[in-house]
Amino acid sequence: MFLSVAHLVYGHWYPIILELEGFDVPAGLGPLLFFLTLLTYLVVLLGNGVVMWVIVMDQSLHRPMYVMVCHLTVCDLIGGTALLPRIMLHLLTGERRISYGAAITQAVFVHTYAAAFQTILALMAYDRYIAVCKPLRYHSIMTSARLHLSCALAWFIAILAIFILFMLHLNEPLCGRTVQHIYCSNRTILALACGPTPVNNLYGLSMTWCLSTGVFLIVFFSYAKILSVTTKQSRSESSNRSKAVQTCASHLVVYLVFEIATLILITLNRFPSVSKNIKKLLGILYILAPTTINPLVYGLVSKDLRASIIKLLSKKNHHRN
Repeated sequence: MFLSVAHLVYGHWYPIILELEGFDVPAGLGPLLFFLTLLTYLVVLLGNGVVMWVIVMDQSLHRPMYVMVCHLTVCDLIGGTALLPRIMLHLLTGERRISYGAAITQAVFVHTYAAAFQTILALMAYDRYIAVCKPLRYHSIMTSARLHLSCALAWFIAILAIFILFMLHLNEPLCGRTVQHIYCSNRTILALACGPTPVNNLYGLSMTWCLSTGVFLIVFFSYAKILSVTTKQSRSESSNRSKAVQTCASHLVVYLVFEIATLILITLNRFPSVSKNIKKLLGILYILAPTTINPLVYGLVSKDLRASIIKLLSKKNHHRN
């Protein structure tokens, strides 16, 4: 017997209910883990919210690099919100059931976060390449119209890729009920299918490979060119470009954190001896590591952003007093 999106019982449609495998939480530790997860979610919301608020409020930060950082914070909020509330519900109440519609929705947002994160990072790398290697033409190339069009294109590519991925789920009957993870993803939902899913698997692997490889090549060649230019420039040129180069550090750290988290997750999934709880935890950290670290990286490394945060917070405290 296969599962469709809903059962027809006595003339009424009832939604299909799946069950998340969840964590094997020792008795009495649920509330503590719930509190830690809640604290993490508050860090994600507060950190990314402050960065977004400062960029929106401070006119001096209405520049391409910081507009893209603002888009990156939206990605972080999508990833954290798609993941953590459901985990908190599980830890606090022990609830593991999830409707098929909610499972697909969670998976769509998780994958959209990962795809958009990469496309925006690729756009940021290209922006840094123009800023460092073609500083005199930067403002004529990265106009406001081109900036917003580029950001829209980055989101469009990510959303379209994930939309096609989950459209392939429409005609796939499900025979399983238990999702073998703490949250839903394309792979864990397809594991419930009644038969093989070659089209879904081929598209998923091709899309992941093309996206990851394309972003890697853009980042690699952008920074290779930046390194080449900065090592050849004279002292006078160096002082003019130093500010643009400084913003490269934060972008590179963010990219490396995401790639390292992805690499660790993929590597450990190849070892069946690793406990399920460890794999589930790393599956969460794959999303949580970038979403919690990114605001700290940009807040600490970027002098302009750090100065704006201090200025706006001090101004708000001054008004209260």
